[in-house]
Amino acid sequence: MSEISRIAQTFLAYLKRPDLYPELARKVYKNIFRRNAAFKGKEKTNAWAKARAVSQEEAIKQLFGTVPKKFSESFPQDFASAEKRQAECPVKMGGAGALELIYYACEFTKAKNVLETGVAYGWSSFAALKSLEKRAGTLYSSDMPYLALDGDRFVGCVVPDELRKNWKLFRYADRESLPKIFEEQNEFDVVHYDSDKSYQGMKWAYSQLYPRLHKGGVFISDDINDNSAFQDFCEAQNIQPTVVDFEGKFVGVFVK
Repeated sequence: MSEISRIAQTFLAYLKRPDLYPELARKVYKNIFRRNAAFKGKEKTNAWAKARAVSQEEAIKQLFGTVPKKFSESFPQDFASAEKRQAECPVKMGGAGALELIYYACEFTKAKNVLETGVAYGWSSFAALKSLEKRAGTLYSSDMPYLALDGDRFVGCVVPDELRKNWKLFRYADRESLPKIFEEQNEFDVVHYDSDKSYQGMKWAYSQLYPRLHKGGVFISDDINDNSAFQDFCEAQNIQPTVVDFEGKFVGVFVK
């Protein structure tokens, strides 16, 4: 599919979803007037992150006081089934992230309520739900439909059916999903941010998510190397985060 065709298909798909018009307006404005602002402070933060980065295993040891086991080894049958479902999915989405970090964050906090933004195949959802099922907890997820690919029905496809009873998926942009989620639950044990990677998008989301993370809760943000939003937020809040070097990208995490 050419870039022009993809844009046209996405625009037409938005037109069929009036509930997504606010996000369409934001995307049009951002792409016309604020395209370069998305990467604000990228070079600064990459140097900052590189200087303090540790491995995922080391981060889990430092933060949660445990030696992690690979998620795939902890749940081999479920993991193999999830890989099969991903391979069979006709839509290409983001792959598995730092699953051990998410799982052990939930274990550390004995999480009952977890919030994530960004789902894609649902690997991070899978990791959180495997911990939450032990306590009959709930995962609240915000995820925009993959409109250009007609992939909405495949979002979260790797999540095992038996875990879905503990999962509430809100299929809107964060600015629409988060208020809906907060109407149902206003305090969380773990927050995992993995959606809009623009500087303004991350800055806005952090301002909404951080106050609702209870003391002792864990905050995780993927792809903090895209801009300086995470670094700037931590410095403004006087937070000393841990930076995880994961597959050539950086993940930010801290305990509140």
